[in-house]
Amino acid sequence: MSASAEAGTRSGVLLVNSGTPEAATAPAVRAFLARFLADPRVVDLPRALWLPLLHLLILPLRPRAVARRYQSIWRDSGSPLRALTLALRDELAAAFTRATTAAPAIEVGMLYSSPEVSAALGRLRARGVERLVVLPLFPQYCGATTGAVSDHVNAELRRSAYAPQLLFIERYHDDPAYIEALRASVAECWRTHGPTAQLLMSFHGIPERRVREGDPYYEQCCETATLLAGALRLADGQWRVSFQSRFGPAGWLKPYTRTVLAAMPARGEREVTVVCPGFAADCLETLEEIAIENRGLFLGAGGQRYEYVPALNARTDHAACLAQLIGRAIAAGG
Repeated sequence: MSASAEAGTRSGVLLVNSGTPEAATAPAVRAFLARFLADPRVVDLPRALWLPLLHLLILPLRPRAVARRYQSIWRDSGSPLRALTLALRDELAAAFTRATTAAPAIEVGMLYSSPEVSAALGRLRARGVERLVVLPLFPQYCGATTGAVSDHVNAELRRSAYAPQLLFIERYHDDPAYIEALRASVAECWRTHGPTAQLLMSFHGIPERRVREGDPYYEQCCETATLLAGALRLADGQWRVSFQSRFGPAGWLKPYTRTVLAAMPARGEREVTVVCPGFAADCLETLEEIAIENRGLFLGAGGQRYEYVPALNARTDHAACLAQLIGRAIAAGG
């Protein structure tokens, strides 16, 4: 993005993540889950079937257990996901400055919590943004995440008089700078702690039915994994892909991360590094499920060493990657 383009048309960026409870308490978790699980993009069962189940069974029973999981990762600053996403916003602004490029206005919006997408759009409008890049912080396209971002942003714009030129980045799963940032994060872990014989790349799961219906998520996860393994120069047998965070009784993408980790020690695979390339910022699913719960599972099954590679978060190379994506989107949008 050139300075002259910035002077002519004010550009802005809306970074969108899923959201987080306002506190690590059962009432706050209940309020968050009520919004999250009511979205048809997240649970696409018939509303007449799902909503009574949600309100009569899941919301009365599930929040207390989920709140305990949040308590194990909560920080003095609050939710890790919110803090890390805001830190990424700041690092992204710095990336534009380092590149001596006129920085766009950058705001963060969450789908199911504060800071709200509607409020972020209002701030961008107040800052005079006429060309808006929407960047969902989900590298691989999935209807439940990237599709939900599109739904929310377009719905908010339809409810207002704000009508910026909309530039939507729907995936970056194979972007060379993104793959290089992942490679560098794994290599940094191995320089610090020593390499392991196995690298497990764990992605968030989705129902298998959605892939059969045409969602490209599984294919893009596999492509990311193959590119990362190539960048790390791993041989076949040194890496594998799995899927985590299964919810409900339906069949989800396999193999399940828990199943893979539980079986590894019996095969003599007692050291593993786990990276989660589908998460731009660390959250409950990485900090608690992967780094705590699944670590205990692996070690309890006879594993001897378990390394978790943090999400890219506010790494300089991550912000530089996103700045490049945004710059290309603005250039292509004229």
